[in-house]
This record gives sequence, structure tokens and C-alpha cells, in this order.
Amino acid sequence: MKARKSKKGQTMVEYIIIVALIAISLIAVFTYFSRGVSEKATGATKAISQEEGENAQRAHDAHDANGIRQLK
Repeated sequence: MKARKSKKGQTMVEYIIIVALIAISLIAVFTYFSRGVSEKATGATKAISQEEGENAQRAHDAHDANGIRQLK
């Protein structure tokens, strides 16, 4: 019986590791793409309304100035 409990615990740990790796990967992907989406939304807003676009650009630049790397 002891061997069965050990195997069951090992399987659970493996699943936890897999879920953690998937979560970390998704966070990295969403972070990477959120920068690009932010730039596109800023450009679209600027094209629609000059004043609102400038406000969005300032907000985007302030976000980048706080340590977020800008993609170009």
C-alpha cells in the first residue's frame, strides 16, 4: 500500500509542476502581447480623435517610463 500512496503523490506533484509551467508561460505571453496591443490601441485612438489620442499616448509613455520595455 505504501508504494501506491507514493505513486499517487508523485503524480500530483507532476501535475502541479505542469500547471505552474503553463501558468508562467501564459503570463509571459500575455505580458508580451499586451505591449503590442497597447500600442495598436493608442494608434487607433489617436487616429479617431487627436486630443484623446494624445492622452492615450501620454498614458502609454508614462507606463513605459515606469520600467516597461517598449517594443519597436
